[in-house]
Amino acid sequence: MADNSESSFRIVIVGAGIAGLAAAIALRAPSRDIIILERSRLNRETGALISLQPNATKIISKWNIDHFLNRAEPVIDRAFRIFDIDGKLHAEIPLSKETFGANRIIYHRQDLHSALKAAAQSEDFVGPPARTRTSCEVVSCDCDEGVVVLESGERVYGELIVGADGIHSVLRRFVTGNESSAIPTGLSAYRLLIDQTLLQNLQLPREVFDPSKPATTMIIGHDKRIVMGPGRGNKLVGIVAIVPDEQIHEDSSNSSWTSAGSVDKLIQSFADFPQWLQDILKMDPNIALWQLRDIDPLKTWTRGRCILIGDSSHAMLPTQGQGASQSIEDAEALQAFFSDITQRPSRDEVENRLGKAFAARYARASLIQQYSREQGRPGTDGATKSIRLNPGQFMKYNCNYNGAAEWLRAQTAQSKEIS
Repeated sequence: MADNSESSFRIVIVGAGIAGLAAAIALRAPSRDIIILERSRLNRETGALISLQPNATKIISKWNIDHFLNRAEPVIDRAFRIFDIDGKLHAEIPLSKETFGANRIIYHRQDLHSALKAAAQSEDFVGPPARTRTSCEVVSCDCDEGVVVLESGERVYGELIVGADGIHSVLRRFVTGNESSAIPTGLSAYRLLIDQTLLQNLQLPREVFDPSKPATTMIIGHDKRIVMGPGRGNKLVGIVAIVPDEQIHEDSSNSSWTSAGSVDKLIQSFADFPQWLQDILKMDPNIALWQLRDIDPLKTWTRGRCILIGDSSHAMLPTQGQGASQSIEDAEALQAFFSDITQRPSRDEVENRLGKAFAARYARASLIQQYSREQGRPGTDGATKSIRLNPGQFMKYNCNYNGAAEWLRAQTAQSKEIS
């Protein structure tokens, strides 16, 4: 039940995606009234696999929502294996809990979203559950006063406004003062989800790709790559096929994440890849195609009572699988710096804590954005099939993370040593 008392801390979250739901879970506490405004009807989430890296699973494990997450049939990813198109192993990166303090876990995106939504709205935790309002199109925001205006003209007030409205964020321009639109990166990606039973009769080189094993496999052919891995309790195989825009044979510029793609055009783009891979790609007639976009690092994520998180603040390429995990880190930062607020805070209090959250998150998230761009470069020199890309290059930096407060203390201490 919502806490509507005059002293309750009103939190308005714009966007009910993974970032918004994670923030709702992280910020939940007594005497807080959390409302999530979502422009869609939330009928369904996009069908694709998504990974939470160890840096995120460490955080989520402290939220006590395993009961909800286990319903999502997660798969623990045991290794990341990279091959050239001839099937030669380039690298194998073990993904062990002992190395990074937590597992890399694969979910069906729809299942993870449903689990987070159920947790955010559950009555089982301390503090009132979050309330979600759908079909609420936000058109403007007064960041200083904490007012969100809906398309209907309704004004929604909060002491804290969290902009989690994605790569095409409406709130972004009200925080930064400019448009800062999403930028095409020169790459597009096909997404496929295939029932694993459909692959059982295919002649596959099991030493390269065994769909029954919990490991992610990447096949690199110069400036194209295919990434495959299991999901939904090993019942599905998820595939992402990345190709330069100039080598794609259909239009991918539609801003939708769910535009339909052509199997024939996909096969045409990957004609130089092994036949067994092409046979796999033919197994899903309902493929999706989207142009990969990100944003340049913003000058700020905060203004007044408002902060941007997730893709609205640091949209990045999927080449490191860090997008959702960085959203989880953002949510934890808000949790850390607002944990002692027990009543309605002043604007100065909110601005101070948002400043700390920004200081803890900005440099790290911006660097991971940069790393993700670097991992989008061609995997070979073009003259040979020898792979020069190293997907494990930044893994230690990405995954050895224990929360925003600890990170900020360490960075502050390091700055003092340098000075």
